Amino acid sequence: MEPRDNKLGIMFAGVIAGFFLATFLLVAGVFVIHAKGFSFFKTKPKNINEIDSAVNDETLNKVKVIEDTINNYYYKTEIDRDAEANAIYKGVVASLGDPYSEYYTSSEYNDLMSDTQGIYYGIGAYVSMDKDTNLPRITGTIKNSPAEKIGLKANDVIYKVAGENVQGMTLSEVVGLIRGEIGTEVTITIYREGEPDYLDYTLKRDKVEAQTVNTTMLEDNIGYLGITEFDSVTPEQFNQGMEELRKKKMEALVLDLRSNPGGSLNAVCDIARELLPKGDIVYTVDRDGNRENFECDGTKEIDIPLVVLVNGYSASASEILSGAIKDYDKGTIVGETTYGKGVVQRIFPFTDGTAVKLTISNYFTPKGNDINGVGITPDVEIELDYEAYNKDGTDNQLNKAIEILKKELKGAALDDAA
Repeated sequence: MEPRDNKLGIMFAGVIAGFFLATFLLVAGVFVIHAKGFSFFKTKPKNINEIDSAVNDETLNKVKVIEDTINNYYYKTEIDRDAEANAIYKGVVASLGDPYSEYYTSSEYNDLMSDTQGIYYGIGAYVSMDKDTNLPRITGTIKNSPAEKIGLKANDVIYKVAGENVQGMTLSEVVGLIRGEIGTEVTITIYREGEPDYLDYTLKRDKVEAQTVNTTMLEDNIGYLGITEFDSVTPEQFNQGMEELRKKKMEALVLDLRSNPGGSLNAVCDIARELLPKGDIVYTVDRDGNRENFECDGTKEIDIPLVVLVNGYSASASEILSGAIKDYDKGTIVGETTYGKGVVQRIFPFTDGTAVKLTISNYFTPKGNDINGVGITPDVEIELDYEAYNKDGTDNQLNKAIEILKKELKGAALDDAA
């Protein structure tokens, strides 16, 4: 398997758009519970009758007054009642002020379920919401996708989709504009540093099954394996990639998690079990103090030198894996401090086909570190030289990883000789 983007597998920041409903992948784990009846919970929560509720006669009457006012005075006579209702539901969840909690319409929920299987529809671009500008930024493209073919590049900032300004939109709202039926077209307006004006790209939407793992052999029998996200297909692709590298006589490994937004908790734990010693991979704690451990039996612990590459867009499941590797001292973490998403979401589907995603717990590394809002600090801190990378593909972070592994391999050889 050839890694994308000059076999570096980097600059795939944040979360996935175009083919991906990006926000859905910013989860430390997707836990799906099928609710019985039209309710938020599979079982009745404790003391539900004692919980304060915003849904009372006063609020219901006010909603009705607002709707009547719209009916009597709004300048358009046709009102989309479904959109009106969805806005109410979304507003309830948005009031939590939690960027990871969200209400999904039935179509959005269907997209979510297909996305976590690694099947995507759209333009094939990886996108993250930039924390500083709060604008979506393209961070990579899928090989042979419409986005790659037409020339969209990492660090392109999305300004408009189909002529609509995306300022102030959530990432899932932007992705909703980008997605569409196969064969239809969408125009993306982007800002690219160094260009005097905005650039318009019109792309034809397509379908692809994502290759989430990319491998190659580097110099001195050093293997490279990049993971772009953690989907249900990723553990099998990881195992296939590792098998290929071992057949090529791999003696050390670069594991590239840069700009990996996370994904499935089950997927990252399955991969961690191929690398870690016996013990906790991660544990979660909910609001009542209940702890859940995710463990490794240690039967497949990696026995070769390892360097893990991370950056500021390595989030969630990426931080679970890199955090555990750091805690167990199974590899050297190289790059930049990670995103800092240390919370877990659960999906609550409803019988009408809609769903709510809620943050339900914090997660902690094996040593008990809470990285939410903090991130994981690398053992060797080095910023990517974007100027050099954009000029000729030089990747100073990857070069540092290779340098470290060469020294470890040389030291191991001297030990064997002694």
